[in-house]
Amino acid sequence: MTQEDPRTSDGIEPGGTALVRAAQYVRKSTEHQRYSTENQEEAIRNYAARHGMVVVRTYADEGRSGLRLDGREALKRLIDDVEGSQTDFSVILVYDVSRWGRFQDADESAYLEHLCKRAGIGVRYCAEQFENDGSLTATIIKSMKRAMAGEYSRELSAKVFAGQCNLIRRGFRQGGMAGYGLRRCLVDEHGESKGELHLGQHKSLQTDRVILVPGPPEEIRTVRRMYRLFTTRRCSEKEIAAVLNEEGLTTDLGRPWNRLTVHQVLTNEKYIGNNVFNRVSFKLKQRYVRNPPEEFVRADAAFQAIVDPETFEMAHAIIVERSRRFSDAEMLDRLGKLYERTGWLSAIVIDEQEDMPASTAYRARFGSLLRAYQLVGFSPGRDYRYIEINRYLRELHPEIVADTVAAIRQAGGTVAQNAETDLLTINDEFRTSLVIVRCIESSATSLRWKVRFDAGLRPDITIVVRMAPGNQAILDYYLLPRLDFPLDRIRMAEENGFHLDAYRFDTLAPFFELTARTKVRRAA
Repeated sequence: MTQEDPRTSDGIEPGGTALVRAAQYVRKSTEHQRYSTENQEEAIRNYAARHGMVVVRTYADEGRSGLRLDGREALKRLIDDVEGSQTDFSVILVYDVSRWGRFQDADESAYLEHLCKRAGIGVRYCAEQFENDGSLTATIIKSMKRAMAGEYSRELSAKVFAGQCNLIRRGFRQGGMAGYGLRRCLVDEHGESKGELHLGQHKSLQTDRVILVPGPPEEIRTVRRMYRLFTTRRCSEKEIAAVLNEEGLTTDLGRPWNRLTVHQVLTNEKYIGNNVFNRVSFKLKQRYVRNPPEEFVRADAAFQAIVDPETFEMAHAIIVERSRRFSDAEMLDRLGKLYERTGWLSAIVIDEQEDMPASTAYRARFGSLLRAYQLVGFSPGRDYRYIEINRYLRELHPEIVADTVAAIRQAGGTVAQNAETDLLTINDEFRTSLVIVRCIESSATSLRWKVRFDAGLRPDITIVVRMAPGNQAILDYYLLPRLDFPLDRIRMAEENGFHLDAYRFDTLAPFFELTARTKVRRAA
C-alpha cells in the first residue's frame, strides 16, 4: 500500500526552518506485536520529529514475509518510484533492518538499499543503535544486522519444525485431511475430546490439538474390505475401484473411486495408526522438496488403527513384490511402450497403468524418474505434461463443483446448478462460477497463475481455485467479486499484494459461511 501521509504539513517548522521530506516503509508479517505497523509508524514519527523531518508518504506491506521480495508490492513500488525519479522525498525511514527484509542472502538487502542511495535517497533505520551514515562502524554493524535478520528466520523455521516434530511424535496430527475411514478430532491440553472437526474447520485455541480417530462404521468396513480384496482375493486397485463404484460408494470427498485413490488407502500408514510427517518440505519459502524416507518424522501406533498391522504389511509386500518381479529390462520395456502410446511420461501416467510397476518403483530402481525417462528416449524438454494436467483439471472441475454444492446445502443454503455451464445460483441472491487455475513454473523457477474469468456468464463472485506446484493438489482459493474485478483475465504470482491477496483463503469455509442461512423468529 502506498499513500500520502494524512499528517503531512507543508514541510515548514513554526520557526520557518524547512523540514526534510521523508517516506516511511513499514512491514508486518505475523510476528510479535511490537512489529505492528502502528508501532513502527509511531517510532518513525518520533525519530522524524527529533531529526527535523516530516513524513510525506507511506509504503506499507501488511502481512508480508520479509524472506523474499515477491509479494511485497509496497517495497517494489517504493524501489520503482526511486529508480523512476517519481519521488517527493529525500530519505526513507524504516523501523529497523529486519523490516527492510529478512533475506536469506544479505546482499539482496544491501542491493535494494544501494538502489536508493544511487538515486540520491538515503535510508535511515529509526530503532537501531547506529546511524546509517556510511561510516565503517555503521557498515559493519549493518552487515551483521542483515545476517542476523536472515538467521532469525532460519532459527525460527528450525524451532517451528522442531515443535511440529515434537507434536508428531506425541501423536498429534499436523494439518491435512483425515482421509476415507478416518476423522479429525479436537482434544484439549489434557487429551480430552472436544468433538469432531468437519471439513474446513480448524482449532481456535493454541493449546488444543488434533488427532485422528476412526470414522463411520460403514467407512471402516469398506476400508477393511478393500484390504481383504487386495490381499486375499488379489484384486487390483482398478478392480477394487470398479467394485466400489458399482455399489455407489464414493471417497471422503464424494468422488468416484479410481486406481490412485484406492492405492492411497492401501499404502498410507495412518490406517494402522502411524503418524508420519515431513514427506514434503517447503522451508523458508524456497522450493518444494520431496524428502527421502529416512528423513520422515514418525510416531508408530499414535492413533487407533482401523486395519491390523499384519494385513497392512501383507498389502505392502504385494505392492513391493509386484514391482520386484520385473527385471530392469522389463521395466524399461514397459515404460518405452507406454511412451509410444501416450507420447509423454509422468508419475501420474505411470501410476494409472495396471500392468506396470508404480512410479516409486522406477525412482527406486533407476535413481530417479528422469533417469528412467532418459533410458527410454523421453526428454522432459519435450514437455507434453500440460495435456495431462489439463485433462486432470477438467476431470477435477465437476468434482469440486459437486463438493461446493454439497457444502452449501450442508450450511443451510440453497443452490441451483446450471447443467451446461456449472454456474451456481445461491439462495436466489447471487451467482457463482468456479475456475480452476493451473500452476505454471517459469524458467526463473517462479510460480505463476493465469486466471480467465467466465465473462459470458457474468457471475457475481468467481471462486478461483489455485493449484499447487505439480498441479495435483489445491494450494488456496480466491473469492473475487465481479464489481472489483471486471477484467476478462488477471495474472497471479505467489504473493500479489493486499489489493488481491485480501480475497485469498486457505479453504472455502468463509464462502460457505456467506451462503449459510439463519432462522429468524417471525414478529408477532
